[in-house]
Amino acid sequence: MDAVLAAVPAPVDLGRDEAQDLLVRELSGSVYTEARPGLLQRALTWLRDRVLELLPDDLDAGPAVDALVVAALVVLVLVALRVGAQVARRRRVPEPAAAEVFSGARRSAEDHRARADALAREGDWPGAVAERFRAVVRGAEERVLLDERPGRTASEAAAELGAALPPVAADLRAGARVFDDVVYGSAPGSAEDDARLRRLDDAVRASRPSVASTGAPT
Repeated sequence: MDAVLAAVPAPVDLGRDEAQDLLVRELSGSVYTEARPGLLQRALTWLRDRVLELLPDDLDAGPAVDALVVAALVVLVLVALRVGAQVARRRRVPEPAAAEVFSGARRSAEDHRARADALAREGDWPGAVAERFRAVVRGAEERVLLDERPGRTASEAAAELGAALPPVAADLRAGARVFDDVVYGSAPGSAEDDARLRRLDDAVRASRPSVASTGAPT
């Protein structure tokens, strides 16, 4: 027995740094490289190490910690999937088209006003607001303050007509925003919006082009 014990090499007393270097060299061998864990296993190991760093040193790192690591990984995966889906959805959804004032058959300003009144009586505020603004633009076209141009947007109409009628330029821009919000932004519209557009229509009808915009006296 003594001869057997004498043949066993004595344990080597290594410091912490020496032991770490020895371990790194050993694990860099081809046998260990080929046996390295996959990406999922490395992720679990990394998460487990981070969790252990947050726990007291005297706490037993048993199955509860492993369960916590798996739960954390599941949460991270779900968050990543949700964020990815939102980004993809934003990329797929095109920007809204320009808000054209007119669509469908051509109507006179009086026709638009009559339709607005009828829709207002029914409580259809989005429809009434849209028709009210269309009456403003069509009336300006009939007075040759605007040329009849297909595809004109509400903001374009407000800018062009506001240049011809400066006193109501600010109200025209505000009216165009209400039109866009209701028709293309899915805003609910209201009786107040309809009344605002009605006042705008009256103000534009009562206004006359300025000297600067026409080159002739008001």
